[in-house]
Amino acid sequence: MLGTTDRDQPVYMDRAAMSSRVSVRSSGRSAYLAAKRTLDVVLAFCALTAIFPLCVVVALAIKLTDGGPVLFWQKRVGKDGEEFAFPKFRSMVTDAERRRRELLNHNQHGGEGVTFKIKNDPRITPVGCILRKYSLDELPQFWSVLKGDMSLVGPRPALPVEVAQYSDYERQRLAVVPGLTCFWQVEGRANIPFPQQVEMDLRYIRERNLWLDIPLLLKTLPGVILA
Repeated sequence: MLGTTDRDQPVYMDRAAMSSRVSVRSSGRSAYLAAKRTLDVVLAFCALTAIFPLCVVVALAIKLTDGGPVLFWQKRVGKDGEEFAFPKFRSMVTDAERRRRELLNHNQHGGEGVTFKIKNDPRITPVGCILRKYSLDELPQFWSVLKGDMSLVGPRPALPVEVAQYSDYERQRLAVVPGLTCFWQVEGRANIPFPQQVEMDLRYIRERNLWLDIPLLLKTLPGVILA
């Protein structure tokens, strides 16, 4: 490959060396993704096994106090814009999606904001308050991790209506498999404004490796316990 020296004299760079460097980077990324997927499967399976009795208790609490469906399924957007079924223990009234439109003016992230959050959301049930405080409503998502729709660590999966409002810059969040936890989940959860969430997600995408994933997982548990 033709190049130049400081004296503008043509030199030939070693194509084999360049190809080797690219190959090393590619193999390193492939090894990381394989290890990440292995970690996802093993930990998600262990988690689902361990939390099964707790899930039964949560399901009974929802059914006995509210009478509606135990699980709430949503469409969420995953890697490369692919939609998937996203399960949560239901923490809101059954017509929460309809009532969301009535509450848009109370959105803490702005009436025209991409994301939607209300302090003391009136749609949340009494049992749902407890589930959300300790993130128990998120437990069924280990199933999504086991299936491969999600990972343990990665940007949180967004709603299709939110992604439809993304700029090209914000759509970079969709370059990787979404996760259960991420930088902003650990450091401030949904109280962090959306633009800052995007910056934190893109930072993760640039820097991601196992030595970043494992500390994030270890930080998530105390964050849940301390609500």
